[in-house]
Amino acid sequence: MTEVIVVGGGLAGLACAVRLHEAGVPVRVLEASDGVGGRMRTDVVDGFRLDRGFQVFNTAYPAAARLLDVAALDLRPFSSGLLVFRDGRRDRVMLPWRHPAQALSGALADVGPVTDKAALAALTARDIAVPASKIMDGAERTTAEELRHWRISDTMVDRLLRPFLAGVLLERELETSSRFFHLIWRTFARGTIGVPALGMGRIPAQLADRLPAGAVSLGTPVRAVTGEGVETAAGEAIPARAVVVATDPATAATLVPEVEAPPMRAVTTFYHAAPRSPLDEPVQVVDAEGVITDTLVLTDAAPEYSADGRALIATSVLGVHGTADEPRVRERLAQIYGDTASWRHVATYPIEAALPAMPPPLRFRGPVRLGPGRYVCGDHRDTGSIQGALVSGGRAARAVRADLS
Repeated sequence: MTEVIVVGGGLAGLACAVRLHEAGVPVRVLEASDGVGGRMRTDVVDGFRLDRGFQVFNTAYPAAARLLDVAALDLRPFSSGLLVFRDGRRDRVMLPWRHPAQALSGALADVGPVTDKAALAALTARDIAVPASKIMDGAERTTAEELRHWRISDTMVDRLLRPFLAGVLLERELETSSRFFHLIWRTFARGTIGVPALGMGRIPAQLADRLPAGAVSLGTPVRAVTGEGVETAAGEAIPARAVVVATDPATAATLVPEVEAPPMRAVTTFYHAAPRSPLDEPVQVVDAEGVITDTLVLTDAAPEYSADGRALIATSVLGVHGTADEPRVRERLAQIYGDTASWRHVATYPIEAALPAMPPPLRFRGPVRLGPGRYVCGDHRDTGSIQGALVSGGRAARAVRADLS
């Protein structure tokens, strides 16, 4: 009998499996698809590395620093700041402590009055300085209400914060919990943002590599969690003392009815190839007018994303879209970057369930123990982030170990 079965080979499931294995607990991961990673995978298409939806890694995630070999990811950093596109111009807003030569960029940018900039600086300084636990225990409201509480006007919200946060929270109304907003704002201010040289898929691959040979079974969807273990879609009954369900929330809810699947946010990423970079700078461009969410020349940060020196541009739009929407996206990109006639559309990735919605009240530590021998983990049990997935997997592993011992 297998000691523990983990259903799902995404970040949370792999984090749980690694923690169990390193504690000496035999574990087997059953993954329905043809590779590990869940929502975090990288495809190679025509020589380009395409993450399944634009994603970034943040070095300020504490769980990542504890569990991953960050140096081995060979991170390619982005500039710590933004270009805000509005009314045909790009305003630069950079973190002054990361880019001292551009320290005045935020002060000169047309994104709000001086009083707003002072208020945002005070908010940022507070978030950098206080412990994360204090933020998690603080007063909670929506992000929109929180920004008003800090006396930040609608001008700065609409010109800077809403455009930036739309790409982070995958919603424009700023309905997300203010506690999560402060936590994620804190990590952006404290950490370095970037992508592994060989794609975001290297993160789950690194975790899978730490498991013994044969511990991960690909192409093995689970049909049911039973009293004795699990039953696969092929009808195989696999007994186990403990089962951890680490799938997406909707699938988890079908396998274990105690799980209530949260609403999910959707996003679509369009990839384009260009003969050369239209920007020559690894900085994110956000769209204050909301036609797109954000765009970035990935190869300006990670040349390894292209096999032949061409530029790879990733552009995200909220919601689910298809290839038929590409001309409208390209039209906006032409306004942001200039002539795109020589660009080639490489791929479109609609991600219907990209991120769990996190309105207040936000429960940071959803239960991972569902009953005797039954557990669940995933970012929907903590926060919708790499940090949340890794923390949730670790909590599930601790609960399993405690019960088995």
